[in-house]
Order: sequence, then structure tokens, then C-alpha cells
Amino acid sequence: MNTVLLNVLSLAQAAPAANGQTPAGASSLLGSPFIMIILMVVVFYFLLIRPQQKRQKEHLKMVNALKTGDKVIAAGGIHGVVSNVKDKTVVIKIAENTKIEIDRSSVAVVLPENES
Repeated sequence: MNTVLLNVLSLAQAAPAANGQTPAGASSLLGSPFIMIILMVVVFYFLLIRPQQKRQKEHLKMVNALKTGDKVIAAGGIHGVVSNVKDKTVVIKIAENTKIEIDRSSVAVVLPENES
């Protein structure tokens, strides 16, 4: 990728020199788009990528801290109480004598102790 970019830049700079003419501001025209692209990448990183990584870390921390008795809401909107925690799944009691097993990663929210 970098070698292709360098080849394109060298060709773009060599073309005006071959004619004996050097247009005014040619270097600023070549530098400006690259500065804008770099600036856009930095903005995307801080506005989109970094917050998403932070949310993923918080969700992983929450899922790893699940324990029996926690009140949870699954990604599908199912409310229940954790009755058993396994390696990759969680058994949730959603009603009297009704338990379901879901993936740990599908637990969306762990409710505080005082909230129902």
C-alpha cells in the first residue's frame, strides 16, 4: 500500500517537471488531501472507534462478574434472575419452574440490587 502511494506521488511530482513547468502551489495541493485524510482518521478514531472499544470492555467486565442471584435483562428483552453461571452460558429463571439458558454475551444489563 505504501509503495503504491509513493509511486503515485513520485509520478505526480515528476509530470510537471518533465514539461519544464512547475505550477505554483503544487506541493500544497498534494499535501492538503493527505492532511485531510489523516485528520478524518483521527476524528473517526476518537468519535467512533475508541468509545466502542470502551463499551466492549465494560460489557466484558460486566459479563465476567455475573453471579447467581443477579437480576438481568437479556438482549432480547427477557427479564430474569441468574440461577446458574457456566463457562459460556447463563441459566436464567424467568418464571416459577421456568428456566432458560442463554449465552453470557447476550446479557445486556445487570440490574442493581434495589431495582426490580
